Amino acid sequence: MTETIRLTTAQAIVRFLGQQYSERDGVERRLVTGMFGIFGHGNVCGIGQALLQDQIAFEESGAADPLATGHLPYHLIRNEQSGVHAATAYARTQNRLQVMAVTTSIGPGATNMITGAALATTNRIPVLLLPSDQFATRVPDPVLQQLESPQTLDTAVTDCFRPVSRFFDRITRPEQLIPSLMNAMRVLTDPADTGAVTIALPQDVQAEAFDWPAALFRRRVWHVGRPVPEPAALARAVEIIRSARRPLVVAGGGVVYAEASPHLRAFATATGIPVADTHAGKGAINWNHPGAVGGVGSTGAASANALARTADVVIGIGTRYSDFTTASHTIFADPGVRFVNINTLGFDALKHGATMVVADAREALTALTEALSGWEVDAAYRQEVVDLDAQWQRQTDACYHADHGPLPAQTEVFGALNELMAADDVLVNAAGSMPGDLQCLWRATTPEQYHVEYAYSCMGYEIPAAIGIRLAIGPGRRIVGIVGDGTYQMLPMEIATAAAEGLDLTFVLLQNHGFASIGALSESRGSQRFGTSYRMRNAATGRLDGAYVPFDLAANAASWGANVLRCNGIADFRRNFAETADATGVTVLYVETDPLGPNPPGSAWWDVPVAQVCELESTRAAYADHVESKKAQRAYL
Repeated sequence: MTETIRLTTAQAIVRFLGQQYSERDGVERRLVTGMFGIFGHGNVCGIGQALLQDQIAFEESGAADPLATGHLPYHLIRNEQSGVHAATAYARTQNRLQVMAVTTSIGPGATNMITGAALATTNRIPVLLLPSDQFATRVPDPVLQQLESPQTLDTAVTDCFRPVSRFFDRITRPEQLIPSLMNAMRVLTDPADTGAVTIALPQDVQAEAFDWPAALFRRRVWHVGRPVPEPAALARAVEIIRSARRPLVVAGGGVVYAEASPHLRAFATATGIPVADTHAGKGAINWNHPGAVGGVGSTGAASANALARTADVVIGIGTRYSDFTTASHTIFADPGVRFVNINTLGFDALKHGATMVVADAREALTALTEALSGWEVDAAYRQEVVDLDAQWQRQTDACYHADHGPLPAQTEVFGALNELMAADDVLVNAAGSMPGDLQCLWRATTPEQYHVEYAYSCMGYEIPAAIGIRLAIGPGRRIVGIVGDGTYQMLPMEIATAAAEGLDLTFVLLQNHGFASIGALSESRGSQRFGTSYRMRNAATGRLDGAYVPFDLAANAASWGANVLRCNGIADFRRNFAETADATGVTVLYVETDPLGPNPPGSAWWDVPVAQVCELESTRAAYADHVESKKAQRAYL
C-alpha cells in the first residue's frame, strides 16, 4: 500500500519546495530558498498557515539553518511587484541556480505581480509565483475581488499571467498539484526555456486536505545541464570564424549565467577577437582586457560601435539581440556581415539568419578555443582594437571628471562610484538615462559587479532588487543601488522592508526633478520635453511647466527607515560614500544633479517613431532626421 501524508494543498507546496535541489557541475544547492509575500484573505489561511506551521517546526527543531533542514523562510514585502523584482534579482545573482517564490492574495495582490513576471520572463530569469484565485467550488460567487466575465465562469485575473509566464497552471483539485509542481521545477531549472512560473491557487483549494503520496516529499535533485555543441554545428561555426577578417564577439547574459567568463577571456586572448558586451553581459570580460571594447549598440561605447560597423562576422554568445544591442538593426553595417550565434535557446540562436550553435556558453567557448587553435586575427586588427579602446577610455575619464556645475552631471556620480567601489561590490540599476550612461561608461572588472536590468527596463526595480541581491550574497560586499527620482517614486516603500530585515544596503538617490532620459528623447524627437519634468500646474499656460513640485525625497527616504546623507556636490558625495563603507542598515546618499548635464557622446541610433505629420517645426525637423536614419536599417539574413 502506498504511504500517504495528509496535508492541505498549501502545506504540501511548502513541504515539497523545501526538498527540491538544483545541481550543476557536481554542486547541489537548495533550489527554492525562501518566499516573499503579502497576506490577504486569499492566502493568509492557506499558504500563510502553511508557512507559519513550517516556521514553528523549524524553531522547535533547534536547527540553525533553515535551508539545511528543508524549511522555507518568509519575507514580508510592501508591494507584490517588489516581491517579484527581489526574487528575480536573487535568482540572477545566483546564476539561475537558486530561486525564490512569491505568494499573494486574490485580485490586486495577484495582478500587482504581472509586471514583475514580465520582467523575469523577458530577462530569462526563473521565479516561482503563487497568486491566489477565486473559489474553485464557485459556491461563494462572486467572492471578494473576483473578476466576473459574462462570457465564461472560468476566467480569472490570474489568466493575465499566461502571456508573461514560461509555465502557467491553475489548481482546481489538490491532486492536480503533483504534475504541476514537477513541471514548475522543470522550467525553473531549464537553462534555456525559463522565466516566470505561475501556479494559481484558488483559496479554497489551498486549505483543502488530501492524502499525498509520501514520495512527493522526498529529496529531489534537478540537474541543470550544459548542452555541448553538436559537432557539425561547431564545424560550421569554426569555418565561418576562420574566414573572418574583422570578427567581433557580442557577449550577453548567457556567458555570465554559465559562469563562462574565464573561458571568454581565454578565447579572446587566444584568437585576438575583440569582445563587446550587452547590459546583461557586462563584466563577462574585464574592461581592461586587451580584447575588451565596451558596450555595443544604441547606448554603447564608440570603440565597440566602430568595430561593429565594420565587422564581417558577429559571434553572439548568450545574447537575445535586443534593439539596443543592434541599434535598431543599424549598427552591424558591413553589407556581407554574417552571424554565428551560441545560445541554449534555439529561438535566440536563430536570430539574424545566424549559423546556430545551440549549446551552453562555457562548453561552446571551450570547444571553439580548441578548434581555432593556431588561428588568430592579424596584428593590424589587434592594434586597431587597442587604439579604439584607448580613445574611448580617455572619453570615459572626461565624462567621469567633467567638473560640471553648479550641479554635477550624473556621469560624475558614476565616475566616483566606479573608482570607489570594490571589484566584488554590486552596482544595481534599471531604468531611465542611467543604464545608457552605465553601459557606455562603466568599467566592470567582474560580472558580479554590474547588475543592470535593461531587458524590461522597469522603473522601481532597483530597491527591491538590492534586497534580493543581499539575501543571495549575504553580508560583507557593498550593494549600491543607483536610483533616479522618477524610479524612486515607484517603489520606495521597500526601504522599510530592508530596514525590517536588517539588511545593509546603500542607495544613491539622484534628484533632477523629472525624467532625464525621456526628456532628452522627447527633445531629440521634436516634442520639446513636454510632460517630463516634475513641475506644478502653471495657471497661465495650463501646462505642468510651473515651479518645481516642493517634495523632499531625502526626507521621504528617512521616513522609511534609512539613514540619509545630503551630498552637496561631487566632493561631498565622494567623502560620504567612503565614510559609509561599513555602515549598517540602509544608507541613502542624496545628490541633486543637472538633468541637462553633459551625457556621453552618442555613437549609434535608436528607432523611436516620430509623428509623420505635425504643425510643430521641431517635430517636422525630427521626422526628417528619422527618415534619414532609417535608411541604415536592414534585415540581417
